Amino acid sequence: MVGASRIRDVDQNWPATGASIHHSVGSWPLLTDDTTTVLDCSTNSRLVLSAKAWPAGEAKVELAIAPHLKGCTVTISEDAVSGPALLIPKPLRQAILRARNNEALQRLQYLAENRERPKTANE
Repeated sequence: MVGASRIRDVDQNWPATGASIHHSVGSWPLLTDDTTTVLDCSTNSRLVLSAKAWPAGEAKVELAIAPHLKGCTVTISEDAVSGPALLIPKPLRQAILRARNNEALQRLQYLAENRERPKTANE
C-alpha cells in the first residue's frame, strides 16, 4: 500500500465487501490512523475501495484485473470523493495519484514475479 506509513491491521475476511485495512498515514508526530474499506469485490477481476486519509479526505479506488497473454494486467483508477483534496484541480490531483499508483503497480509486479524491488537512494 503505497502512501501508508504502516499497516496496523487487516480484517480476517479481507478482501470481502465491508472488510478493512487499518493503516496510518503521515510521519511522526503527524501520524493519522485511518482505514480503507472494500466497497465491492469481484473475485479475480475487480476491487473497489473507499480509502480514507483524513485530514486530506477520502478517495474511491478501483483495481481492475484483466487476462493477458502471460498472466494478467492490473490497472488502478482513483480520485478524491470528499475532503480538502477536492480543492486541488483534477489534472494536478490525477498526476499525483498516477505517480503513486504507478509505484504501487511496480511493487505488485515485483511481488508477482518473485523479484526484489531495487532500493532507491533514500532507502
